[in-house]
Amino acid sequence: MTDLSPGLSHPACPPAPSLTRRVLTVFLPFALGYFLSFLYRTVNAVIADELTASLGLTAAGLGLLTSAYFIAFGLFQPLLGLLLDRYGPRRVESALLLVAAAGAALFAVGEDLPTLALGRGLIGLGVSACLMAALTATVMWWPRERLPTVNGLFLACGGLGAVFATTPVRLLLNVTDWRGLFWGIAVATVAVAVLLFLVVPERRSADAGRLTVGALMTGTVAVFRSRVFWSLAPCCAGVQGAFLAYISLWAGPWLRDVDGLDRLAVATHLQHAALAMVAGFALFGMMADLARRVGLTPPAVQAIGVSIALLTQALMALDVGLPPVVGWPVYAFFASASVMGYSLLTQRFPSELAGRVNTAVNLLMFVVAFTLQPAMGWALGPFATGGGGYGADGHRLVMLVVVAVQALCVFAPLALSRKAVATPA
Repeated sequence: MTDLSPGLSHPACPPAPSLTRRVLTVFLPFALGYFLSFLYRTVNAVIADELTASLGLTAAGLGLLTSAYFIAFGLFQPLLGLLLDRYGPRRVESALLLVAAAGAALFAVGEDLPTLALGRGLIGLGVSACLMAALTATVMWWPRERLPTVNGLFLACGGLGAVFATTPVRLLLNVTDWRGLFWGIAVATVAVAVLLFLVVPERRSADAGRLTVGALMTGTVAVFRSRVFWSLAPCCAGVQGAFLAYISLWAGPWLRDVDGLDRLAVATHLQHAALAMVAGFALFGMMADLARRVGLTPPAVQAIGVSIALLTQALMALDVGLPPVVGWPVYAFFASASVMGYSLLTQRFPSELAGRVNTAVNLLMFVVAFTLQPAMGWALGPFATGGGGYGADGHRLVMLVVVAVQALCVFAPLALSRKAVATPA
């Protein structure tokens, strides 16, 4: 494999500790951080009605408020990659989680849209390292051939945060309001930050702390100039970004307006989708390992999965009678195949570039999510029916457009990927 970042050496680290110790001191602390990240990311889909009632938001305003998370998250990704590769995932994530806790506290006390959007933005900035730090730590602590499986299990743990953000959050709102909920999450975030800092062992490449900004930027530029990157990243970014736009906000209004469900039923259906997503995260890496035995490559497994996800979305949008209890979980399960792109890419680049590779993919994904989320609200505006709802035809039309955007991201790079996947990065 060609080294894309001259002057960087591979990590000179001591032998990895036992599997049990790695799970307890590396896997679980980072998994808790990603659990919180997904909880923050998706909770607005369940409390959308409460936020609308409190602030009198339009659909575009609600979309902009929710997407403030994605704006801050995405804008920080290039710098985050540099920080992860220089200072290591333990230090970076524990510090940033304190920023997320401050954002959650500000959100809890906010009385107007700008304040809440600022709080949401701080949350996005603060949890921006949760997945990227975990994936970077995976490269440091596990063999490369195990990356799809271990990454999938990390993602599954994070997905449990989306599960918690459904029916459990709805039940918590029976004993507190959305402000009390965010105060509780803020406290939990501080606790996880302390745990990460105290428990996770320090492990960085021997010369990481001596890397100059110029050397770090050279690696970043090399990633974005790589043909391999552009052959694999758009699929991950497009499909996962669209899924986040739905699961973190617009899936709730769809279930309310298109399927006529009440608040508890909406939360229950979102929970089913989140559980299916968790299963997909956990299983697709293992499925890729098994598929190798019958001649299917991991990129082929990813392509099959995301194709089924897009077909399921199209069937829901075309109103062919697919019930929501089937459609949304099937969509969520197969959309999770897109995140295999993280492990596919990190296996193609030197390990010391892992942070920058992962954050480059994440940047693209959140650009998609940020762009789609308010755009979908803007497109739904003309279909407003009063009382905060939107017409079913509007939802279906918007979903068809989103399917088209994803299809472009998935299939346009295929010609490039046929050539690039077989060549060094």
